[in-house]
Amino acid sequence: MPSGTTISIQVRVFTQCVKAISDGVMIRRVSSSDKEFHFQNWFRDRLEPLGENIEAGGRNSYPDFRMVAHTVGFEVKGLAYPGREASFDSNSQLPSGLHNGRTIYYVFGRYPKQPDGNTYPVLDLVICHGDFLNADREPHRRSKSVRGFGSYGDILIRARRMYVVPTPFHLADGLAHRQTLILPSEMTANGLVKVGELSRRECEQLVIGYSYDRPNDDLSPKLIRNPTSGKEHLFTAWRTNGAPMDQVTIKNIETGEVEVADDDSDDDNN
Repeated sequence: MPSGTTISIQVRVFTQCVKAISDGVMIRRVSSSDKEFHFQNWFRDRLEPLGENIEAGGRNSYPDFRMVAHTVGFEVKGLAYPGREASFDSNSQLPSGLHNGRTIYYVFGRYPKQPDGNTYPVLDLVICHGDFLNADREPHRRSKSVRGFGSYGDILIRARRMYVVPTPFHLADGLAHRQTLILPSEMTANGLVKVGELSRRECEQLVIGYSYDRPNDDLSPKLIRNPTSGKEHLFTAWRTNGAPMDQVTIKNIETGEVEVADDDSDDDNN
């Protein structure tokens, strides 16, 4: 690498994670009831050697970690394997590559679903720019509620923004049992090696709202035409030198179809 070359904070974080996995640094959970913070704590420990000031968010804050000297944040999602790995819950916050002036990166780590103890390995890792999941720039809004529901008119209905979002493992091939960084194609990753070019195309219609008819148990989406329908968003997949160089490719998945269905999602992963 040329002398004086600047290495971005996202590359430094990714490299720290890859080194820890290579060195066999395990996830440690306090007890079998710890279903949320064990992988998040593993990732936090990768940030500390960077010598950077870090703000850790609270239980319901977003993102999980914010770099003080950089306009960058990391949202961490642990995925039990085998298990629910095609999607994750994003409660109250629509995924995006930009939030409150910060570039947001999502950190996905898979780990054994049924380990034989309280220490276990990170099976694979993806750190991706939030735009890979969703390129919208919708600002965060407060949840709303209405009181007066029920036979006595004293029940509160909470209208919370809760999203179920595809993971990179669902969107692309070549990520399993590897460590991969996914960035917008215009961003460089000094010191890393390209292993794929990925494209995501915007859909024809946007869901901008919905109405719910309780007596008929009917939910009706409100649609508008997407003014940037067909726009292509390009991304590059990167790995460290010496890692397997098998290519990462986008899956051929039908997207953009608006449908109303029963919600059968689970909450195995957080």
